[in-house]
Amino acid sequence: MNLWGEFLTIVVVHLLAVASPGPDFAMVLRQSIVAGRRPALWTSIGIGTGILIHVAYSLLGLGLIISQSILLFNVIKLIGATYLLYIGWKSLHAQPTTPETQQTTAAPQPSNAQALRIGFLTNALNPKATLFFLALFSVVINHTTPLSIQLGYGIYMAGATALWFCGLSLVLTQHRIRAIFTRFGHWTERLMGSLLIALGLKLALTK
Repeated sequence: MNLWGEFLTIVVVHLLAVASPGPDFAMVLRQSIVAGRRPALWTSIGIGTGILIHVAYSLLGLGLIISQSILLFNVIKLIGATYLLYIGWKSLHAQPTTPETQQTTAAPQPSNAQALRIGFLTNALNPKATLFFLALFSVVINHTTPLSIQLGYGIYMAGATALWFCGLSLVLTQHRIRAIFTRFGHWTERLMGSLLIALGLKLALTK
């Protein structure tokens, strides 16, 4: 019964965390509006896969080392911020599509592997996720909980995260919703780029 109570606590805490706006949400929003449903879904799966990285080092005790090392934490933070800034910068420089180019060229879309990698790196390089999972595995999850059960918690959170963002992708890529954004073409992508840059700068300045 204690394990069921622990699991329900994890479900609630994780749901609140995954539903809050952040780099994962911004990336799925960008992929849904700019790239389309298929890349958005694969990006969502990549985000869920990235969760497993945090689970792995939390179970191995490396999360505590990262949290105690200012240098290591700052390195991870700057890498993650740079990645968001890079994606945002590319989006910010989106060019308007003319009727002629619409007829001769199709909008480039990332492959499944590329979209998966985008989602994976967005989540895996987020230092706030590092602190979240460190707190989860040190405060919420009892140290006496069997390792196999803790691993099961991690697999659940990875799957739940992927399902959450896949559902969000399906909603955002509905024809009527996406049509509202695509009507403004490159301005929408530039807006998404600005949002990612803002998140990258916020992440870089996080102490």
